[in-house]
Amino acid sequence: MSVLSSPPSAGATGYRPSRTLPIWAEVRRQASRRRTQGALGFMVLLPLIVLVAFAFGGNGDDESEGSAFGSLVDLATSGGLNFALFCLAVSAGFLLVVVVALFCGDPVASEAGWGSLRYLLAIPVPRARLLAVKLIVALLYSLAALLTLTVTALIAGTIRYGWHPLGSSVAAEIPPGQGLLRILGVAGYLAVSMLIVAGIAFLLTVLTDAPLAAVGGAVMLWILSSILDQITALGGIRNILPTHYSDAWMGLLSTPAQVDDLVKGAIAAICYATVCWSLAFWRFTRKDVTS
Repeated sequence: MSVLSSPPSAGATGYRPSRTLPIWAEVRRQASRRRTQGALGFMVLLPLIVLVAFAFGGNGDDESEGSAFGSLVDLATSGGLNFALFCLAVSAGFLLVVVVALFCGDPVASEAGWGSLRYLLAIPVPRARLLAVKLIVALLYSLAALLTLTVTALIAGTIRYGWHPLGSSVAAEIPPGQGLLRILGVAGYLAVSMLIVAGIAFLLTVLTDAPLAAVGGAVMLWILSSILDQITALGGIRNILPTHYSDAWMGLLSTPAQVDDLVKGAIAAICYATVCWSLAFWRFTRKDVTS
């Protein structure tokens, strides 16, 4: 039996669709899940693992002959800002993609997999509200993961390596205050670019009852786009690939900052996410929910 998109009790006395499934209740519910705790915990653990790796592996001074600008690896040990930049850089290509796909690809599919989705709709929670609450909470946890990684890397790197100017392999050193703003800018751009992953994963979570399929599908599509973007023979087609501007944050490391690709990447990410989310809402409000 399918669940009706317009619940029969919608006109009942005292019934208010806006008071069903509060956002804070969903936040608490997702916070109690192991995958949420594990993902956020790993965002704290990763910078510490990198610190230990550098401690055992040395800081690369022998190879760079005292230069702090040879590569991101060399720069990582020259200050807290550089360490945070390194952690963001090594996480952007895969780890953040997996985490965002996990938060945005799991919520609806997992409810369907547990058989609780139809009961939520029968409370009744309007379909559009249920989907909106799930999406908002997923985005909040995705942002929390990115901020946790950034803040932890800044604190751990500063304690270990000190507070020094932000180095760059393409420009002169950037003063600490301005460098902090650049790091926050990099994190902000990564948050916007990850909207593409959030959009694809959320669309897939509506289309399937298997969370692993939604999460894995989003990650695989991102990887496929990254591979295709390396094929120069595709020419201008590469410009419309979801990952084409994924490294545009590097423009913030130059002096002055190069923001043209940042703007293009942000617009592309918002457009991709909007299309995917629109399709997700359109499909979910019309599908038969039997699980």
